[in-house]
Parts: sequence; C-alpha cells; structure tokens
Amino acid sequence: MGLYLIGDVQGCDAPLQRLLHKIDFSPSRDTLYLLGDLVNRGPDSAGVLRRLMGYGASAQCLLGNHDLSLLAIARGLRAPHRNDTLHELLAGADREPMLDWLRHRRMAISAQGLLMVHGGVLPQWDVPQALALAAEVETVLRGPDLVDFLAQMYGNEPAQWSDSLAGAARLRVIVNALTRLRFCTPEGAMDLRASGGLKDAPPGYLPWFDVPGRKTATARIAFGHWSTLGLVLRPDIVSLDTGCVWGGCLSAMRLGAGGAAEEIIQVSCPQAQAPGE
Repeated sequence: MGLYLIGDVQGCDAPLQRLLHKIDFSPSRDTLYLLGDLVNRGPDSAGVLRRLMGYGASAQCLLGNHDLSLLAIARGLRAPHRNDTLHELLAGADREPMLDWLRHRRMAISAQGLLMVHGGVLPQWDVPQALALAAEVETVLRGPDLVDFLAQMYGNEPAQWSDSLAGAARLRVIVNALTRLRFCTPEGAMDLRASGGLKDAPPGYLPWFDVPGRKTATARIAFGHWSTLGLVLRPDIVSLDTGCVWGGCLSAMRLGAGGAAEEIIQVSCPQAQAPGE
C-alpha cells in the first residue's frame, strides 16, 4: 500500500496522469492526499476533477483558494479572473456533479502523522482547534447556506483571529488562514498580499511556520499554495507546491512511518502561465 502527498495540480491533468503512472498508482491499493488547488490556470480542470472523483476514497482532497473561487464563480458571486481557465468545466454537462463533489472536500486533514492544509495555520491554533475550525467551514460548504457563505467569503479583514469572532467574519478568517496564508506577525495578523519567497516577507512579518511559539510547533504540517517557496522538507513542515502550472514540476511525496518522506517523485509540467496567485 502506497501513501502519497501531491502538491498543487491547478488543472494540469496530463502531468497528474504522468505522475500517477510514475508512482504506479492503483486506487485499489494506494491513497493520495492532494493539498488543494485542484483546479484553475491549467488547461484541463474538468479532467482533474473527473479523474479524482473516479478514484473515490483513494483520493483525499483538500480545498484551496482556487477551488473555492470556482465555487463562487459557478454561483455568479465572483467574476472570473482574466487568467482563469474554468470555462470548459463550467460549460460541461457534468458541472453540477463536479461542483457538488468539490464542496464536499476537506479544509484540513489529520492523517499519517501529518496535519494537511492548503495554506497555513495561525500561530494561536493548535491542531485540534485548526481541525475544529476547518470543520465549521466544511459544514457551511455542504449545507443550505452555501451561497450566502460564498457571497461573504472574500476580503482580507479581519486580519487576525479572535475566539470572539462570529458569523461571516469568523469564517472568512478561517478560510484565509487555511487557504491563503503565507506571512503573519508573531501575534497572528495576516498579510494576504505578499506572494514572494522568504526574503519578501513584509516588515514585521514572518512565514507562518517560523513564528516563535506557534502552537503547532510539535506537529508536522504539509501544505501547498506557495510556489515561490517550492519544495521544503523539514521535521516540522512539508511544502509541496513546486509550481506545476507556472512551468515548474508536479511533485509527490511517498509517505513512510509517522509521515516521514520516503521518496520525492516529480514530473515536468511546462505551461505558459505567468507566476501568480
């Protein structure tokens, strides 16, 4: 039985197929954990979703910011970005089953000795709280208030978590942290605009995983989202977005005992997109 983490696919179905062939993936034997941003900017988002849906429980998928954006665009609540590549999916006869499957994916997963998110975890959250807050968003995504939630999901405020937050503001902070976070202050105030590498941290901000005393410091966290960070393997973090859609590669990590990295497998992924979020 093989267990694999896979970084941001972003609609690149052909490279995903080649990666799965390279690891000799079998849905009857193996399990994939995909770290979000399944769709958008690549040429075949519909192909990615159809493939992953077909794998059933053997493909455990997180939601990323591009996946949530698709849900908002599909409901007419957000205008497509000029670089979005979602038209074929949205025009497909099977769009509704794909969208319904997508909104039932997870915001965070704890498995195989890892906490898995797309973006990051605020320093005030420990693992149980991160999972509980993720579950709050998952419940709304799957429920009758989906449209109201998506209509109020966007925005960079509040920039900081408080246990007293409620309603749309509370859900927005959770979504921003789990799907968009790169830099924050030691107090947990998020900067959601900076998208460069470590050297590009705004003054007073740190990569979320380097904040001293963060409550998840003893956990190992796997995430995607940060293509300019690239592949990072540390005892406490696994960064696995290697810029597939930006002309980099698509990466998988074979998991060993306790979430240890047994092997990194990569395939090239030439694309024409310019780097961006």
